[in-house]
Amino acid sequence: MENQTNSGLVSVSLDMLIKLAKPAASLKLFRSRVRAPQSGGYLSRTRGRGMEFDEVRMYQPGDDIRSIDWRVTARTGKTHTKLFREERARPVFISVDYRASMQFATRGVFKSVQAAKLAGLLAWVAERHGDRIGGQIFSDTSCRELKPQNGKQAVLHFFNALVKTETRHTAINFEQVMGRLSHHVKPGSLVYIISDFRGINHTIENYLTKLARHCEVIMILVYDPLESQLPAKGRYRFTDTKTDVVVDTGDKQRMMNYQHKFQQHCAHLQVLAKKLNIRLLRCASNEKPVEVLR
Repeated sequence: MENQTNSGLVSVSLDMLIKLAKPAASLKLFRSRVRAPQSGGYLSRTRGRGMEFDEVRMYQPGDDIRSIDWRVTARTGKTHTKLFREERARPVFISVDYRASMQFATRGVFKSVQAAKLAGLLAWVAERHGDRIGGQIFSDTSCRELKPQNGKQAVLHFFNALVKTETRHTAINFEQVMGRLSHHVKPGSLVYIISDFRGINHTIENYLTKLARHCEVIMILVYDPLESQLPAKGRYRFTDTKTDVVVDTGDKQRMMNYQHKFQQHCAHLQVLAKKLNIRLLRCASNEKPVEVLR
């Protein structure tokens, strides 16, 4: 990891997130829908006299006669009218997982740091396209939502929340977090959920189903390479700074079970994403986030 201190591997800084503006400039995540940057990079579902042509249909009483498609009308002998979709700024809501399972890595950076980097890149891209940026940062003991707002100040507000996380003594679980997400996000939003999705269950899937009905949802699975590939035979020491655990990878059956569990987890997320028409991306802790998003 060039030019990174140990703190940059296990924790995130404001300077680190601000510097992501440069690599984010090479990303064109929303290019296919951008028509007028000054009015936002997305098309609303509202049909009206907008800038983006949507479709042609039979003329109905009350339609604006200025929207009549005379070519189609002449060809078919029946009056047809053009429909348009308005372009407007779209709320972009980024949910970032800082739970204990994300404070881990055997290669690259902590999964939590990788999640923050992905969130930072997405925030800069959204800002560049005139969208409103908001988010949710959650751990095992806290959950904070930020209302989507415009401009660089909104990006910096989001970054400060990523760096200065709240500490409370009240436990909160993944179900409650996703419930809050489905409550706070407004219809028509673009929602990113960046997590390892540990603990996903039927209740959480119901919340995702609710979100997917009215929003565009993208899940980004962050994982450590050790989770997807068996390590070489030997004894490995793991620590969370409080407890040490030694794992003997010579126990082939245990290691196979461990890898199979991760593969099942990935397969389950893929099936769920396909069912709900949600895009699913995967990002390992030792990958370059900008390349994953590109």
